Amino acid sequence: MDSTESVWIEFDPDVIAFEDLVVEWARMHSPTRKTSTQYRSVLFYADEEQKMLAEDAVRALKQQRGVIYVDIEPMTTFYKAEEYHQNYLSKKGMK
Repeated sequence: MDSTESVWIEFDPDVIAFEDLVVEWARMHSPTRKTSTQYRSVLFYADEEQKMLAEDAVRALKQQRGVIYVDIEPMTTFYKAEEYHQNYLSKKGMK
């Protein structure tokens, strides 16, 4: 079974909008190379509104940067990483 390393973000839409999270993702992310399923660039959505916002963000990113590789998929089962992957940057003294 192929898996994709990802981050689960729980947020309060009264505090920050999904769209703002996607904008921040696009600002700090560079999906400019095609890679394996494990390290691919993907936005997961919970409902049709989030899907539409993700599609809009990816379209805008393509206009800005040209060819990019981003999948947009519905959320499914999320498996928490092994303990040695948790807080990785802190454990490596990088945060």
